[in-house]
Amino acid sequence: MIKAFKAYDIRGVWEKDFDREVVYKVGYFLPKLLEARNLVVGRDMRLSSPEIHDSLIKGIVDSGCDVWDIGLSTTPMSYWANSFLSADGSVMITASHNPKEYNGLKVNRKESRPFGYDQGLCEIERLIESNEPIEIAEKKGSIKDCSSVREDYIAYMKERTPSLDGLKLSIDPSNGAACLIIKDIIGGDHDYLFDTLEGSFPNHGPNPLEEENFHALREHILSNGSDCGIMFDGDADRVAFMDDKGRWIQPDYITAVIAELYSKKGMTDKAIVDIRTSNSTIDYIRSLGWESELWKVGAAFAKEKLREEDALFGGELAGHYYFKEFYSSDSGVLAALMVLQAITQLKQKGESFSSLIDRVITYSNSHELNFRLEDKDGAIDSLIDHFKNPDRVYDFDGYRIEYPEWWFNVRKSNTEPYLRVVAEAKNPKLLEEKVAEITSIIKQHS
Repeated sequence: MIKAFKAYDIRGVWEKDFDREVVYKVGYFLPKLLEARNLVVGRDMRLSSPEIHDSLIKGIVDSGCDVWDIGLSTTPMSYWANSFLSADGSVMITASHNPKEYNGLKVNRKESRPFGYDQGLCEIERLIESNEPIEIAEKKGSIKDCSSVREDYIAYMKERTPSLDGLKLSIDPSNGAACLIIKDIIGGDHDYLFDTLEGSFPNHGPNPLEEENFHALREHILSNGSDCGIMFDGDADRVAFMDDKGRWIQPDYITAVIAELYSKKGMTDKAIVDIRTSNSTIDYIRSLGWESELWKVGAAFAKEKLREEDALFGGELAGHYYFKEFYSSDSGVLAALMVLQAITQLKQKGESFSSLIDRVITYSNSHELNFRLEDKDGAIDSLIDHFKNPDRVYDFDGYRIEYPEWWFNVRKSNTEPYLRVVAEAKNPKLLEEKVAEITSIIKQHS
């Protein structure tokens, strides 16, 4: 069994969970499943990415499919290139926010539509595990250098960059792929840290949701008097923010910031939010005239839901933000540009980023709690049995159990060996009581 095939992508520890042979076969079988004559291929700066790049491309061209190679790239840039170049699909070599020993492949179909496990990665896994024979095409595919698309992408983003006059920013690209483009888009005269491409991530891990990773950014914000801090993950599809007080902002609250910005432009619509989203955010955007729709966690689900509902944008607790104008895909940089526009407008009125966040937050939130245990299903069943007579239950991605004064979501991670819980209540005391109650039940199964 190949351990690297996940719900949204192929990802794992390189040369342990997958290897060159697996990557070659993915490249070989993928064009047929996508009915592709050409595929965009991009890669991040991880130390194993060049080797994976070579094996993947060899498999693609041996199948008879052409490769449009965009070279070093962020993941959103690969999505954008897929649609901008009218390609038949794309593959991005990255492990996103995972540690340096990981790598993987994010696959999209035509028009940047996701290609997760349920959309067809499961069939590639089956073909590889059944040792389906490889027959090299009589006419191999060609390899075209499309690295110049980076300049087109930067131009697209610069068109959406607001005036940043008077703003003080601290920006941490995490030594990741955002280093390729962020100074060209936002400008180089801000306070940058860890802004060189380093596939070993020597300064901190590339996950902007882990507290130990943003200590340096907080110090920069406070010492420089910055209006905002921005941190990108390893492949720049996710982004997290800190306010002018150096507080890390839970990413689903940023969904409310983006909704307010759209509202000021006279645009109210429907926002797709994941099942873990705070009622603070849901109540706030509804007060602006928006509809919100809860949905499953993860890009493979969110991007399709955005298209299905023809929604203007969507946001997730993990720091993914999806935009209709961005081919219904996620972009950390585009989300950052929108938040900076909102902060600029606040500053012009003499207000701060922190003042807006304080207005948004009206509930006490646990943040996401992770429990590593084997009997995840047993723990979930015990929680369902224990908490009786809820007002409402959502059951499409784990369970969201709602009561008048509080709610919680419990779900199994699709990418890591964890049971994940988010709880929220109208006051800190009630939240503390309910988190203790939930934790006690889960630990009976550890």
